[in-house]
Amino acid sequence: MSRILVADDDAPIRELLRHALEMDGYEVVEAANGVETVKLFRENQIDLVITDIIMPEKEGLESIMDLKEIDPDVKIIAMSGGGRLEPHSYLQMAAKFGAKKVFQKPLSITLLLSTIKELLETK
Repeated sequence: MSRILVADDDAPIRELLRHALEMDGYEVVEAANGVETVKLFRENQIDLVITDIIMPEKEGLESIMDLKEIDPDVKIIAMSGGGRLEPHSYLQMAAKFGAKKVFQKPLSITLLLSTIKELLETK
């Protein structure tokens, strides 16, 4: 069973993603901010990370850079609903920093699940 780390400061979003991922057969680890994301990534065998961009303590862009430093091959999906910039700007930066796929919120769970499957099947 693949283990996915979901990082988002919005608890209802984490709950929604956890439910969808578990229903699709994945094990889920949750983080509420970037600091927790990096800590949990170090402590667990994680197959894929889904991270929000705008979070407290350490934002998703910084987390992506840290995760890529720990494991250059980590598979990351970034998502954003915006902030000071348009969501598209944050997502472009996330892709440059190493996110394999990016999604603007609100996102399609069906598309997210098919993307996860595709990324996990790719070595």
